[in-house]
Amino acid sequence: MLNQYSLWKYLLIFLVLLVGVIYATPNLYGEDPAVQVTAIRGAEVSLATQELVRGVLVNKGIDYQSIVLANEQILVLFNNTEDQLKAKDVMRQRLGDDYVVALNLAPRTPDWLLAINASPMYLGLDLRGGVHFLMEVDINAAVSQSEERYISDFRTLLRENRIRYSKIDQHKLKDGGNGGVEIRFGSEEMRNKGDAQIKDEYPELLIKSYEKDGFYFLRINMSDTEKNEVRKLALKQNITTLRNRVNELGVSEPVIQQQGTNRIVVQLPGIQDTARAKEILGATATLEFRLADETHDVQDAVNGRIPAGFKLYKQRSGGHVLLKNRVMLTGDYIIDASSGIDQQNGGPTVFITLDGKGANIFSKVTGENIKKLMGVVFIENKIDSREVDGEIIKTKRTVEEVINVARIQDQLSKRFMITGLDSTREARDLALLLRAGALAAPIDIVEERTVGPSMGQDNIDKGTLSVIIGFILVLAFMAIWYRGFGMVANLALMFNLVVIIAVLSMLQATLTLPGIAGIVLTVGMAVDANVLIFERIREELRNGNSPQASIHAGYAKAVATIADANITTLIAAVILLGFGSGPIKGFAITLSIGIATSMFTAILGTRSIVNLMYGGKRVEKLSI
Repeated sequence: MLNQYSLWKYLLIFLVLLVGVIYATPNLYGEDPAVQVTAIRGAEVSLATQELVRGVLVNKGIDYQSIVLANEQILVLFNNTEDQLKAKDVMRQRLGDDYVVALNLAPRTPDWLLAINASPMYLGLDLRGGVHFLMEVDINAAVSQSEERYISDFRTLLRENRIRYSKIDQHKLKDGGNGGVEIRFGSEEMRNKGDAQIKDEYPELLIKSYEKDGFYFLRINMSDTEKNEVRKLALKQNITTLRNRVNELGVSEPVIQQQGTNRIVVQLPGIQDTARAKEILGATATLEFRLADETHDVQDAVNGRIPAGFKLYKQRSGGHVLLKNRVMLTGDYIIDASSGIDQQNGGPTVFITLDGKGANIFSKVTGENIKKLMGVVFIENKIDSREVDGEIIKTKRTVEEVINVARIQDQLSKRFMITGLDSTREARDLALLLRAGALAAPIDIVEERTVGPSMGQDNIDKGTLSVIIGFILVLAFMAIWYRGFGMVANLALMFNLVVIIAVLSMLQATLTLPGIAGIVLTVGMAVDANVLIFERIREELRNGNSPQASIHAGYAKAVATIADANITTLIAAVILLGFGSGPIKGFAITLSIGIATSMFTAILGTRSIVNLMYGGKRVEKLSI
């Protein structure tokens, strides 16, 4: 019989509508301004921390909704952004540097929706929500790091050519900066040999000879051109590294771009865990592998008598250890890292994979030093903030500690593991940082803000108004022009909007202002399919066909045209998605989803309602 669906088709359409309503619902609840507290490595978030936060807020007279301790973090909800900003300042001052205090926007979604992973879709920074960081790169530190690499190269070069020197180090300037590499020789002959050898190997460097206090010196500097190139490369490498870290955080449509000569802007739309984002983006953790000393007395070194060629380090487990100055391997050669559990002792561990060059270096040095002790040095640059005379003073410090000392039992190569980490979270974070790459120079977050409703409210209002106006005009046109069938199309159009929002929410996609433009365009395109169907039904009626036959022919003959029009638009949207970036991708995503859902609602959705209205009945006239 014409114009009747099987039961399973009705059930399918009902199921899609039900899922769409459920997963679109979280977007109705909105968000609350919040402050999030997370412990930095070594500290701990506990009930005592929660009570400390509560006491600080009560003493300062700051109103709050609730304080929740969960997932190793504290989330404090507020009624407005003014209380949120006040609370952030007093909490940061009271908790100190052992905790990350960050602004956040917490969704009001009920627990029963969260239990089925129904969360609101993210909104871009141009609408509402997200984090903005302005980061300053210490590009002079990149030059200093290049000089340190030269020290290692010069030391190897002079030893291989049997040129004796008494000391090699960075030359410190009066202002605390570095003025190149300084090599001290015991005789003029050795200095001249060293001069000739370095000039031959490194012709681009600037070398100056001089004598002082009976010693002969070479001072080696990078040219201004080379320094500028190092600074540019450091900035570019930092941008690449930050992109990798953002990808690891799972943020969609991030904005990471250079600003000026030494600053980077990072925008993370819709991110929920701002504290973790701040911690991961600002971290500069890396590893160094050095041979440990087994001949000298460590206590003598602690008392100040450090033997030549060695450096004293603190051990995380307590005490100190002497390691050789020469670095066996750095984290620069690591291409992959993953966290896991050590099968022998059950402790957290990080499994490391080296690139080809790193594997060859590590294989050689470990093969030459089997049965000797090797230390793994964890290096992290930190920014300390303290208030002096009402001004916030920031100082940089480098934390170096030995997380593991073990005897080399066999020749290590491309894959190995390190242990000695405090927790599984530290293992995960270290693996993430090593996987994303080390920063070429330390960075300092000089500006941080969570973009709330104030910045994007005008865009939200105008974007919402454009959708509403377009929606109402389309509804009115369809109802007037196609009467009863037009109302069917309007129901399908509302169904389509619900499903689009549900899909965006399920994918946790980021809705931007261009994305709203894509939805507005989809509203027009969705009824376009129904216009083709209804005009075909009218044509069949004019040709003298019965109402039932006209409905059947209208849907059957219009499908090919609808598919052709939508598929060509979908191809364009996919190309935009593949080659575009930022706002263009936002537009392409909503357009692609809208095309797919509109074909479902315009063909299956309206056909099911029409079948319920007219299917299997004797009909004399259609309301079209």
